[in-house]
Amino acid sequence: MPTDAPRPPIWARPEPSARAPRFSRERIAAAALEIADADGIEAVSMRNVAARLGAGTMTLYNYVETKDELFALMDDALMAEAVVPDGELPAGWREATAVIARRTWAVLTRHPWAISLRQGPALGPNAMYHFEQSLAALSGTGLSVAARFDVLATVDAYVFGSALRAADARGGAETERADVEALIAYGMQQLATGRFPNAADLLGGRDPRDADVAGPPTDPAGVAAQFERGLQAVLDGIAGWM
Repeated sequence: MPTDAPRPPIWARPEPSARAPRFSRERIAAAALEIADADGIEAVSMRNVAARLGAGTMTLYNYVETKDELFALMDDALMAEAVVPDGELPAGWREATAVIARRTWAVLTRHPWAISLRQGPALGPNAMYHFEQSLAALSGTGLSVAARFDVLATVDAYVFGSALRAADARGGAETERADVEALIAYGMQQLATGRFPNAADLLGGRDPRDADVAGPPTDPAGVAAQFERGLQAVLDGIAGWM
């Protein structure tokens, strides 16, 4: 008999059969998200999650058998945040797609470590409902199946890419001042070589630290506004497929 049969996802198994289990999968996922938000995804372990719950590590294994399953629960908890509440999805394809994109982007920027977490084929109940809502947004467009997948892939690529840039902007804002000064000094030296005329033209000979020198937004409001401008441009392009 083969022993390497595919392992079913955690959602295909019932929760522990005790009449009143001490923990739920939702509570375990919430504890893991709190750790990741505070200390990064690297700090998430069965031991640390168990400690946050006030349980022994072996107790946690009664609910979650592997770290991959823990990550799967975390992923689906994130998707629960991205799901549009029932009855609130707009009727038109454009605004419905925009609402889903905004909610997904908000989740990824609220939990920037999630971009690295969402790399596997996790497909929990909330992820499936998020996908269902994305398809529902396009249901009246008359697009072919292939075209609908193209739309979803295009919007997702923009949302995830923008969230990654937002995380970079946050990281840049938290960089030590001495490191920022060293980077700026190096950049100015490189511009002086004449090898980067277009980059130099952006500054017009100015110091990038001057308050009135235009640059990419780093404050939350500016980053969100830039995301919205880009989202509308993406939707303008998609509208040409209709």
